[in-house]
Amino acid sequence: MGSISEAAAHGIVWPTYIVMLVCASLLAFWKFSDKPKTFLSANGTQRGVPLAFNFVASALGCGVLSAYPQIANIDGLQGLLVYSLAGSLPMFIFAFFGPIIRKKCPDGFVLTEWVIRRFGIICGWYLSACTIITIFLFMVSELASLKYAIESLTKIKALPVIIVECVVTTIYTSIGGFHISFITDTIQVSIVFILLIIVSCAMGSYVHIDKSLIAESGLLKASTLGWQLVYILTVAIFTNDFFMSGFWLRTFAARTDKDLMIGCSIAAVILAVFVTVIGVTGMIAVWAGYMPVADQENSGAAFFIVLTQMPGWVIGFVLAFVVMLSTCTLDSLQSALVSTISNDIFRNKLPIIWIRGIVVLIMVPVVVVGLIADDVLTIYLIVDLLSSSVVPILMLGLSSKFDFLTAWEIIGGGFGGLLSVWIFGTVYYDSPREGGKLLLIWNGLYADDWAAFGAFVVAPFGGLIFGFFVLFVRTIIVYIDCKKNNKPFDLYSKKFIYRHEGEVQSTTTDGDKKSFTSVERELETESVE
Repeated sequence: MGSISEAAAHGIVWPTYIVMLVCASLLAFWKFSDKPKTFLSANGTQRGVPLAFNFVASALGCGVLSAYPQIANIDGLQGLLVYSLAGSLPMFIFAFFGPIIRKKCPDGFVLTEWVIRRFGIICGWYLSACTIITIFLFMVSELASLKYAIESLTKIKALPVIIVECVVTTIYTSIGGFHISFITDTIQVSIVFILLIIVSCAMGSYVHIDKSLIAESGLLKASTLGWQLVYILTVAIFTNDFFMSGFWLRTFAARTDKDLMIGCSIAAVILAVFVTVIGVTGMIAVWAGYMPVADQENSGAAFFIVLTQMPGWVIGFVLAFVVMLSTCTLDSLQSALVSTISNDIFRNKLPIIWIRGIVVLIMVPVVVVGLIADDVLTIYLIVDLLSSSVVPILMLGLSSKFDFLTAWEIIGGGFGGLLSVWIFGTVYYDSPREGGKLLLIWNGLYADDWAAFGAFVVAPFGGLIFGFFVLFVRTIIVYIDCKKNNKPFDLYSKKFIYRHEGEVQSTTTDGDKKSFTSVERELETESVE
């Protein structure tokens, strides 16, 4: 069994952070410190291949080293493949919806900007709160995964490592803004490829699989949980990606729609391959006799358990790569949080230094919760349940056929989806308390029941039902008001007007777009006639 000494671990971790800090800071000073107008975004600057690396980097972090092996150890090949595809195919969300939203909101750089234009500032703040919660929990999961890696591979304490990483990323992103994360994304993807090659070669040389355990483990067979995951993970990850500001920043950064499609396509392939290879270690750990199937306590550490069977030099390389991987991921999340808070809450009117101060304050509870958190996958599922309640009703607003939807339906539907989960959990467990716990996926994804599956079925459909119930109530109120004041009832025929820089547009009920001036002239002509 390989290992590295405490002195060697210190000799790897701290120089790695110093190199990252110095290189990123110098690059930020050199290229981006004189570009305050593009500090928060990089609209229209990226070609297809670099954009693909940006998307890959935004989707990867230390968390994948725990979550994917865990699901493979518990649900085998079926669960791993479902998770890999569900984690990579949502890249096409941005290839499909990105051009639509960029056209409707060309001067924006996050999804919330479109929501503010379409549904108003209150709804924008509502979505922003959901986005900030999502980014917060993703940062928590990243630091929890880093803690897990440090404690599994070394004997040094994780707290100083986590604090130093937060300081390092805060310093160089404060200098270079969002642009610097594009550079570190390229470094991150390069690290991923090197890590993949080294670990794959080392496993082939030093890990010996007992072939008799392969069939006996049952990890290559389909299971009830595996079929549940087909639905759960598809809904969970597809909707959650809408809340990831980092993805939308990169969507708006594409030079053309073609570059966006190329970037998303390449990213989907790279992600699927990488997370599948990493996830296989969850099964290899069983077949090599290092851990049992569905090891609830250690399944998240399967990758690191396999790694500790290799020589010390392999562990040392992986430790350095893990530190760089986590740093690059955290800087992307921090940059996305800065852009979200500045644009959504303060409408870019508050000096960036103050926004940075707010983010530094937010990092304090992130570190505290990250040190406590154990199950990374459950953290992901909490924000997934939130997004699956909000996103379905929200995205109907992209269609001109649903111009009658307002913030009332979006906010009501989102809260209604979560209320539906609580109602379902209360009935399923015959306990209001257990129903509340289901909102936090308290029993995990792998509990021997249908609660998690039911929650992800109820959340999106409950959100839609509550949203249209709010619409029904609003329709009655508006109809009564129109009758009372002798006004025409035009709730379902109103034309929604998009206003953005340089041009004002109106979307008619039949989907045609006309300039606001031309619509005004038509209305004036009709009134004269």
